[in-house]
Parts: sequence; C-alpha cells; structure tokens
Amino acid sequence: MTEDNINTEGEQPVRQAIRRIDDSERQDVNTSAETGSGAELDVTPAIRRVDDEFENNESESDDTERSYIDGEPVEPEDENPFVGDDPRSQVLSDVRDAFHTRTVDAPFEIPSDEFIGESFFDFSYLENRYEVERYWVNEPFAFVSIVYDDEAKEYRYHVSEPTLDTFEKYVRKDLVTLLRNSLMYFDFDEDSDTERERVFIENAKELIEEHAATVEAGTLHKVLYYLRRDFVHYGPIDAVMRDDGIEDISCDGIDVPVYVYHREYRDLRTNIRFKKQQLNSFTVRLAQQAGKQLSISNPLVDASLPDGSRIQLTMGGDVSTRGSNFTIRKFADIPYTPVDLINWNTFSLEQMAYFWLAIENNKSLVFAGGTGSGKTTSMNAISFFIPPASKVVTIEDTREIDLPHDNWIQSVTRSSASGEGRGEVSMYNLLQAALRQRPEYLVVGEIRTEQRVALTFFQAMGTGHTAYTTMHADSIETVLSRLQNPPLSVPVQMLQDLDIVSIQRQTFIGDRRVRRNAGTYELYAGEDNPNEIAINRVFEWDPANDVHERFGDSRVLAEVAHDRGWSATELAEELDRRQRVLAYLVENSISDYHSVAGVIHMYSKDPEFVIESIEEEALEPAELFDGVGVPADHPDHEVVEDDAESLSSTAVDEQTWKTLIRSAEHDAASASDGKDDVEDLEWFTHESDDETADDYQPVPEGNDD
Repeated sequence: MTEDNINTEGEQPVRQAIRRIDDSERQDVNTSAETGSGAELDVTPAIRRVDDEFENNESESDDTERSYIDGEPVEPEDENPFVGDDPRSQVLSDVRDAFHTRTVDAPFEIPSDEFIGESFFDFSYLENRYEVERYWVNEPFAFVSIVYDDEAKEYRYHVSEPTLDTFEKYVRKDLVTLLRNSLMYFDFDEDSDTERERVFIENAKELIEEHAATVEAGTLHKVLYYLRRDFVHYGPIDAVMRDDGIEDISCDGIDVPVYVYHREYRDLRTNIRFKKQQLNSFTVRLAQQAGKQLSISNPLVDASLPDGSRIQLTMGGDVSTRGSNFTIRKFADIPYTPVDLINWNTFSLEQMAYFWLAIENNKSLVFAGGTGSGKTTSMNAISFFIPPASKVVTIEDTREIDLPHDNWIQSVTRSSASGEGRGEVSMYNLLQAALRQRPEYLVVGEIRTEQRVALTFFQAMGTGHTAYTTMHADSIETVLSRLQNPPLSVPVQMLQDLDIVSIQRQTFIGDRRVRRNAGTYELYAGEDNPNEIAINRVFEWDPANDVHERFGDSRVLAEVAHDRGWSATELAEELDRRQRVLAYLVENSISDYHSVAGVIHMYSKDPEFVIESIEEEALEPAELFDGVGVPADHPDHEVVEDDAESLSSTAVDEQTWKTLIRSAEHDAASASDGKDDVEDLEWFTHESDDETADDYQPVPEGNDD
C-alpha cells in the first residue's frame, strides 16, 4: 500500500471529512472541471478546513508530544511549550520568534502559538539519545541535531523538518499537481535560481489563495516550505546542502541511510533514506540541475551543481547493484582565507608570511596530498596573496577556485556532446589557450595523468608564467617520482623551474581528524650534478606537539632578496611586516572573505598605510574591500544595463522542468517518511645584519630528505 494510491486507508478520514462540508461551502464548489483537456482541477473542497471529527480520527495526532533531556523524557513544569531548557522548548521558542519578527519569507499570516506548540516538529528522535549540538540550517523550518546514540555507540546526524499530518500531505499533493500545470511551460526572463524561486513563490501564492484560502496559516507555511524545497532547491537533502559544516554527502543505494562527512564529527549516519523510484527520479533531477544527461546508456556522470559543488552520479542497474547512488563534495559559498587556515593550524603564521612574500614575487608552487587533505582549499587561500591587478587564468575540470580578483579568467573543461568526441574542450586545450591570454599567474585545478597537460604546465613556468596546481602525492619524494616517471614523464630540467612544494595531509590529533601542512620544500638544481633535483626542507609539522617547525634557510626568499636588491635586514623587515598584518587579523578574529582580501590588497598598494593603521589601532578592514570578486548574486554586486532590451530572455528548458516537477510530485507522495607569536625572522639569512643576500650561501643539505 503506497501513498500514491488515492484511496489509501490513511486518506479515508480526509475523504469522509470532505463529504461533511456544510451546504454553504458546497455551493462554492466547482464540480465542472474539464477532464483530458489540461484544465486545472478545482480541488477547493478537498483542502477546505475540516471539522473536529477529522481531527479526532487523525491517527498521527494521538501521540502526546514529549520533551527529552539527555535521552530521558521529562514532564514540563509549565504548560507553556515555549518556556524551558529542554530542546523542544528552545526550538519552538525560536520558531515563534522567527514568525513574529517577520523573518519568514511567506505571504501568509503568522501561525498561532497553539499550532506551533502542537503541530510543528516531532522530537521523538531524542528518545534514548543525547543531543550534543543543535543548529538551524533554514530557520524556522529545518534544523540539524548531532546526537549520540548510546546503544549504537556512535554519533548521528538528524535533520528535523516540519511534520505533516495526513490532511497536510493531501494538501501538499494537490498543490504539486496544480503547480505542475502552472509552471510546466513557463518562460523565464532570467535563467537564474533567484528568478525561478521568485516566479515559483508568485505562482504558489496565487494557487494557495485560490484553492486553500481557509486552510490554517501554519499548515500553509509548512506546505509551502516543502513545495519550495522540492521544486526550487535540493529536495530531501536540502537541509544538508545548507549546512556549512558538511563537506561530503553520500547516498549509497536504495533504502540505505545517507551519510555525511562533518568537519567536527567526521562520518555520520543521517535519518534520510530514498526508496527506489524516488532515488532514481532524484538522481536524474540532480543530473539535470548540473546540465548533464543521466540514462541507461550513460549511467555515470561527473558534474558540478549550480552552487559549484562537485557531484558524481550513478544510475542503478548493471553498474550499481544497490541502486542509483550519488556523492556530493560541497563547494564553500565563501572561500576560506589564509586567516582561516592559520586559525585551524593548517599552516603557522610564519608559513603564511613566507607564502605571501614568495607568491607576491612570482614563485611557482604545487600543493600535493591525498584525497580530502585540503589541497585545493590551501591553494585557493594562498592565492589571496596574488597582487590585485595581476592577470590570473584558472583552469579546472569542476569549478572550485574562487579568487578575490577582477582581472581573472575562469575556464572550465567541457566533455564531448557526441560519441565521436566532437565538442570536447580538454584541460590541454584550455592550457594552450591560456598561454595566448598572457596571464601573469596560471592556476590549474589538478594535474592527473595526462602528459600533455603536465608538460604544458611546466613549459608555462619556463616561459615566465607563475603557475600553481595540485596533485595526489603524500610526500615530496612521491611528488618527484610521479612527475618524473610515466605517464607524466616531465624532464628534470623542466622540474627545476618549480620553486615550492607543499605537502598537505589529513590526519588525527587524538580523536579529531584535522588537516595539516606536513612539510614545505624548495626545489633547485643539484650543486654537484645540475641534472638532478635537490630538496631544501623549509618547514615540517611535528605531530607530537602539533606545531610547524622551521628547518634551515630559505633559498627562495634569498632569491627574492637578490632580485629586489634587499639586504638581509630589509628582507627580514619585509617578512616581519607581513607577519604583523596576519597576526593582527588573527588576534582580532578578522577572517571573513571581504575583510581579509581588502587588507591584503591594500597592503599590496600601500603597505605603510596598513602598518600605520594597525599601530594606531585604526584599521577598518571592511572598508578596504573594493568589491572585487563579488558574486553576481551578492548584495554588493552592481550591474549597469545600458540597454535593457538587449538582454534576451532565456526560456527554461522544458524537459528539465518536467523532470523536476515529476520528482517533486513523487517526493510529495513519499513524504511519510592557536595563534603563533611573531618569532625571530633571521632564519633565511646569516646572522650579520650587514650581510646582503648577494653573499648568501645555501646550507649544505644533510640526510633530512
């Protein structure tokens, strides 16, 4: 028995209640709806307010709402459900406050306190479980609880959304049908998520006012939440997609719990599951949202969602015996900054100042590490140090890099649109084009196994371009081995143009999984044999004490000093000033994207102003941001339209909307379910302040590597 069957036992009370609508309401019922002509079905009687007998027959309302603290039921001291220290009272109080402060974007009246207290959320998930953490992801409709299950001896991730009784499910189902007919062939003026949501809300409001005017306001708020979630956003996983603490989302098959990777709690089992048809429909929908086609003949898809998150989709069948599956690697809406990485101790303050000076002076580097070690995150954060006016070209398979620069060309590869390979734009094609675009900085998402890409990348270094990329390798020796041997086979002479290699690692400190820079190394031509590559160890991480230690002198910074004509004292001062700027941001908890970018860019333009402002405690980081790199949907983004008529309207793809609507309709039917101090900076020079960088001699390499 399924909810798709209109005559299910669960809906019988609804049918019986509808038949008892009084005569005055029956006169308003339009019973002459056309059939087979595409006309909208008038379902006014079906969603009128029903009498008390329906309430009495509703099976889901028989359970008394209970409160839990540390997994044990507690009796409320006060009849007021909004007062108390238990999770239920706290959540309901937040819900009421959100509605009364008008932060809810919905065209309905505020639900009554009685409705919120009795009919909004189910808290039975707390029974025999301890709630470790709770936070809103879409207030007041969706919140996440990290709970500890004492029986299973594990943490779990629980998504709470408004509960729907049988009548509310019926209302939702009928409105899905009406919205499908209304939006199927709608042409949008702009092909954007914001425009689609705006049009959806307008249509939903009109239909609800026409067909559900007498339904309880609280019910309309709940139903509209689910309609918006399923039509416009990410359906059953929308709450997870909104959680900034989640890195990966993995659905492994039919009726299998969805798992997530949480930054604090690692791998967690959720309370989200998919039935077979629902999962198949949802994976196809995700592929459509990513602009790809998923089918039996093409059962594997790699793509990017509209928000930039990576997604891998597999259609169930011969290649996936447990059914369709998908894995999403979330893309951070706001990129992490160098200050974030210092706060997390991924890098030390001293290391960041080193990278700042090196990158500002056109030194190339590679970030290497295992899967999930933070290679791309580190490369993106370090790229903040690229001078603001420099031309940057980025090349990626899926969009991940996000820079606070205007003079930036962002390129993404494209797969073939035919079986013969026509229309494909590979990373090699984009690299060739990039070299003709004369970039000062070239950023390549990752070097994998294609030799042409590796050779072109290192050739770009040899022709004067500063280049950054990532690759999979867990040590400096593995990096060199992968680059020098097949399939990449990069000649030694080309590898000598690479200045720095940063090894990233995902590891454990106690029971916490963390990301650390395992070591920073400089490459140079061997002194005894110029055809060999020598390694200069600059920084390494000490796991026992969780500190980043400095080793030896920096050849790269000595080369910077030589090129700039700085003495050892001047070089020390330049490094010290950058450390002071970073230390100021760390100590004052200034880590947001705009403020950090503003300070770094202003330092590049006028370092004396930044240093003096810090000394006088007059620095206003937020005011330094000049709008560079503002996303199109950000409030600070402005677009000047000289000719409004020149902007052609984009019609929504009909097949995409049909798929989304069918998926939403099926979902409705299935709804039951530490800071580093600034240290002595003479580590890259000899002890004498009078000695210039021209006199620098490298420290002989020992057996460290």
